[in-house]
Amino acid sequence: MSTLKPSVRVRGVSGPLLANGAPTYNGHLRDELRVFESHDFDANGYVQGKCQSMSEKAIRQLCAELQDLKKASAEEMRKSVYANYTAFIRTSKEISDLEGELVSMRNLLSTQAALIHGLAEGTSLATVRAAVESPEEDSYLRYDTPPSDLERHAQALPDILDVLLAERKVPQALAALDDGERLIAEAQRVEENKGNLFTAPLQAALSERRSRLAEQLAEAARQPSVRGSELRNAIAALEKLGDGPRAHSLLLKSHHERLQHNIRTLRPSGTSYGGAYTAALSQLVFSAIAQAARDSVGVFGDGSAYASELVLWARLETENFASLVERHVLSSSAAAGGLRSAAECVQIAIGHCALLEDQGLALSSLLTKLVRPSVEQALEANLKRIEESVTVLSAADDWVLTSFPATQPRTQGRASAPVGYNISLRLSSSAHRFNSMVQDFLEDVSPLISMQLAGHALDGLAHIFDTYIELLMKALPVLAEDDEEEKANVNKVQHAENINQQLVILGNAAALADELLPRAASKLIPSSAMKEEFRGSSRRLMERQTVVVAARLPELRDWRRRLQRGVERLRDHFCLYHVFDVVYNADETEDIRLSPETYLTLDLEVDDYVWLQEPMPTRTFQAFYFKLNNISQVASELLAGRERMVSLLLMRLSETFVNCIRTADDFWDVIEDGGERALGPVGLKQFLLDLQFVMQVAAHGRYAARTMRQVVNELSQRAANAFYATGQDPGQFLPEDNWFVETAKDGLRKLLSEPGVGRCGTGPEKTSYSLDFSIIDFLFWSVGSPSTLNA
Repeated sequence: MSTLKPSVRVRGVSGPLLANGAPTYNGHLRDELRVFESHDFDANGYVQGKCQSMSEKAIRQLCAELQDLKKASAEEMRKSVYANYTAFIRTSKEISDLEGELVSMRNLLSTQAALIHGLAEGTSLATVRAAVESPEEDSYLRYDTPPSDLERHAQALPDILDVLLAERKVPQALAALDDGERLIAEAQRVEENKGNLFTAPLQAALSERRSRLAEQLAEAARQPSVRGSELRNAIAALEKLGDGPRAHSLLLKSHHERLQHNIRTLRPSGTSYGGAYTAALSQLVFSAIAQAARDSVGVFGDGSAYASELVLWARLETENFASLVERHVLSSSAAAGGLRSAAECVQIAIGHCALLEDQGLALSSLLTKLVRPSVEQALEANLKRIEESVTVLSAADDWVLTSFPATQPRTQGRASAPVGYNISLRLSSSAHRFNSMVQDFLEDVSPLISMQLAGHALDGLAHIFDTYIELLMKALPVLAEDDEEEKANVNKVQHAENINQQLVILGNAAALADELLPRAASKLIPSSAMKEEFRGSSRRLMERQTVVVAARLPELRDWRRRLQRGVERLRDHFCLYHVFDVVYNADETEDIRLSPETYLTLDLEVDDYVWLQEPMPTRTFQAFYFKLNNISQVASELLAGRERMVSLLLMRLSETFVNCIRTADDFWDVIEDGGERALGPVGLKQFLLDLQFVMQVAAHGRYAARTMRQVVNELSQRAANAFYATGQDPGQFLPEDNWFVETAKDGLRKLLSEPGVGRCGTGPEKTSYSLDFSIIDFLFWSVGSPSTLNA
């Protein structure tokens, strides 16, 4: 045989290096590695010799590297076993079969050796010479010497075995075979030649009877009528005869044939979902697997060599079971979108399958993998049905708020709302129906959390919600700059003619994204997580905090952000339309539209003294205030109890207004052009007063945002830069620091005191309005010197 050379992995190279730093693999290092190839290599001596010349730190580093190599080797072996599990089991089965064949071959060889030995001793030259020299003595020994008890027993044993085999007395036959083996062993210990004359024939007779008994036992194990203890006794007897692989295969085959017979007597249920058929079938299959495992352990022991064969057989039976359930139950349920029926059937099957884990057979993951495609098909069909229903319901929605419906689609006549449903929350008909369908859908999906379908279900619902948002956007008024194709799409849903209907649309989206859908999605939280989160809490507290828990989970948190993005798109569409309606509305008079002429001609129409007598915001900013005030009043009445949603809407509306002014290129091109119609002192002060007025309106309504202040600062600086470009210093014409703030407050008070104008915003009305913002301070800081402006 070739010499087995140890494999050495060099992690750190010690020794001479070349000029470029590379190790001398062809020189000294090769000589060092040659020591491992020696036949008399002493590992302990080598390590002691090396460690004597190493420091403690180097020894510790070497030990750490060896530990890392050991862990990496163990991890690599574990990955290799998992990657080649099927091949590993198949190889183990082949090894077991080979061991059985070797045992049989050993028995045959021992029988043949004994026969040859007996023949050689019976015809030896010494026996022939003794017979020739003293024929009388040989005749006397042959005819006159009586047989011993051992010989008489050996001569009678084959006949006894024949009788026992004919009467099918297996235990007695096994005992007789063992007795025969003891006789042969005892005869072989006798020193006289006559003691060995009967061993070869007896051994041949025992071998022949052993084969006949094995065939009888195998035939008995194949009978369909054999049950329970009879089967185990036959298999145990066959295993005692030295034919273990055949015995275990017969055990599994017997259980398989009995299971197939029971399955053939079972007929698919006539119910719409096949739950009774699934329950009966899973009980048959997994009970048969459990019984086969118990029989295998009872006969062959816990750590037998046939455990891998049992696992492969159990996997095959599980695959057959999944195929039957797929053909008779899940295929029809998935095609019809019966998610609840599919979920019930899968839950029943996995529940029966999980009972096998106590016996060491973890088949749940395999079963889940097999039935997952059908469940996903049913899931997709349900999501498609919900999407189609939402489209139809949105087309018929009149955008009028209603309370929670008295009946539910699944349980007619039920007057109670689902758990955690806010009954006081008012939505339109399509939103109520959408929420009810989502509630039912997630109730169906919740039993399938173990199949890792929660993420798939949430993605589908998010897609449906995006579709619903698109339909709501088409119901809102179309911007004038939209193309004809988008205008044609509005006909798919009923148009929201007034502000009430438009706010109902926004309320639908916000309620679904902020409260209803996250609360429904909390059903996908595993019960163990809920119990851990609310340990010791009351049931009412658990229901109230469900959304809080859902918000803390990473998957649901990202999903909720996706819903919020859809609401923001809808809100931006609403705000953009109403801002454009104020800034660019051609149906109104020209002095309401945002125009640079309003500020450029102001110095020609009125002098600074007259303007300072009664300064007021321009018509554009007043129109925006009235628009904002109208939306605030309608929203406060229509969406009572949802102040946060209203505040966010008004905040976004104000931000959209100032952003619209910032992006009005036609407006700023004229303002910054200069020339004969340059921005004058009165025009600059009017523009700054308008910006401060918007900030005071937002502060009064308690929805001023930092981004809005930043945009106002930018617009103020841009106007001051345009004025400074004319060669004049803004500091010479602008009033004191707090003049703009007080003047904007006075203008807001005058507008509030007009008949029919109520409070703006959701907070209580105050007699004074404060805002930590001063345009004068900002301008003096930003345009106080020409160098700052040039920069």
